[in-house]
Amino acid sequence: MHIRYGYRIEIVCEQPTALLTLLDVHPSRRHDLIRPDEMHVTPLRGPGRPIPLSQHLDPFGNICRRLVAPAGGVRIVCEGLVHDRGEPDGVDLAAVQVAPADLPDDVLPYLLGSRYCETDRLADTAWSLFGQIEPGWARVEAVTRFVHNHVSFGYAFARDTRTAAETFNERIGVCRDFAHLAIALCRCLNIPARYCNGYLGDIGVEPDPAPMDFNAWFEVWLGGRWHTFDARHNQRRIGRIVIARGRDATDVPMLTSFGPHSLRRFEVITEEVANEPSHAAVRLVPARRDAHIAA
Repeated sequence: MHIRYGYRIEIVCEQPTALLTLLDVHPSRRHDLIRPDEMHVTPLRGPGRPIPLSQHLDPFGNICRRLVAPAGGVRIVCEGLVHDRGEPDGVDLAAVQVAPADLPDDVLPYLLGSRYCETDRLADTAWSLFGQIEPGWARVEAVTRFVHNHVSFGYAFARDTRTAAETFNERIGVCRDFAHLAIALCRCLNIPARYCNGYLGDIGVEPDPAPMDFNAWFEVWLGGRWHTFDARHNQRRIGRIVIARGRDATDVPMLTSFGPHSLRRFEVITEEVANEPSHAAVRLVPARRDAHIAA
């Protein structure tokens, strides 16, 4: 299938302000792009000349862009079309848990506590809840199911400082909170887990009437590779487009501003479309779920 994706962001600032973005499709999905997507940045005031951008990979392999927003602010727009297999997230019931001593060096950091995933505060809870479950796929499924049932979802519950332990105690949150709690519990159980964000449209499920948003989920290392899990939805979904991966939301903020600013507009689009020729124009339509920018 083909999936149309994109965003339109407008940021207001009263003085020139350095910005760092993590909004590009992840390098692991670049080969699926039907046409090259490109971020377009123009000032909100004055001549609409494009603002220069620079690009680099961060320590986690995500695509970062740097720019300086002029006084008045900027409009950031991207529109793209990606090919997707149209299959749900994979399942491997036989995937086994790998002992910490046998983990690859680059996987080991995903066992450690991080800013939003306090393993020290949740270790006893994790073992009391899941210690009796067979290690491997079944244990991760149990964690995912528990978090899905334990936490109530609502956009009114969004708080960018909420940690995994606070989510466990408060029992409310948005998709990033579900992911953080599941990640922390998995790490307590010696299962490497990492945070992911990206696009996830209502493909193969009942449409959500709320405006579109970016989504957060998590991946775990079992049987020698990474597998996708989603505590917010607790089901295998179609059409995930990864933007960034990291230890938690600290590593993958959609936007970092080195100075005061206000968000005037944030629209996101993710939808399946009929197969289009590669030269066809892509039009960004109004968003369906207000997006949250990680701080």
